[in-house]
Amino acid sequence: MSNFKLNNGLTIPNIGFGTWKLRENIEQVIHWALEVGYTHIDTAAIYGNEKEIGDAIKSFGVQREKLFLTTKIWASERGYEKTKQAIETSLQNLGTDYIDLMLIHWPAKTSQENWQQENTETWRAMEEYYTAGKIKAIGLSNFMTHHLEALLETAKVKPMVNQIEYHPGYLQEKVVDLCKSNDILVEAWSPIGSGRMLDNELLISIANAHQTNVGAVCIQFCLQTGVLPLPKSTSEKNIKNNLIQELQLTDEEIASIKNMPKTGWSGLNPDEVEF
Repeated sequence: MSNFKLNNGLTIPNIGFGTWKLRENIEQVIHWALEVGYTHIDTAAIYGNEKEIGDAIKSFGVQREKLFLTTKIWASERGYEKTKQAIETSLQNLGTDYIDLMLIHWPAKTSQENWQQENTETWRAMEEYYTAGKIKAIGLSNFMTHHLEALLETAKVKPMVNQIEYHPGYLQEKVVDLCKSNDILVEAWSPIGSGRMLDNELLISIANAHQTNVGAVCIQFCLQTGVLPLPKSTSEKNIKNNLIQELQLTDEEIASIKNMPKTGWSGLNPDEVEF
């Protein structure tokens, strides 16, 4: 598996295994992922599966240092003291002495009083754990340009990652450009639009031209635009297929995908979500 390099020098496997809504057969699914070569697993406290994922990794027998584990601070746990406790809980649940990447799952909404301070205090706690070595990299998730610009004004440690919704039909160019100009790696949750892109005619035609599937096209599009995809599947076949990187899109195909009209958006606006 190839890697991206974060702005602190840490390498991160260039495809991650997403675990959102993974609540059944967790051990089997994680074992399938590890068997086919995933070394990067992305979870979150709110997913409710940290402990099961930690147990599955332990039962598989893979060495901890060969894995890259990401988890996230949920909205209700933002703030300095609550964030420290949330990190300790995640460490315990995952059964590990360190977390490779910890993210603020969602920014405080700008309609909320003192939203900047809440993000800043959450980040301050994460910086402390990063400095202590209990977290190897720290970053953000679902931070738009205004959230990111505000945090950068006070951060002592620059974020290494921003994980956002990114897929053909929903590219969020402004925040992606801001991240890239600050050497912040963009990760794509829902790189296939949670399946919403599978019946897109353009993507189907590109997939047919390469004798592959739309999922592979979406994942490769992320990679070729410098974005790290986090596909999720509970199918043994699809888990394997999502990791295969034999496809190379042409410049024309990349351009045609970039020119797609807005489609497949989840509808989740970080300043309007109900949590």
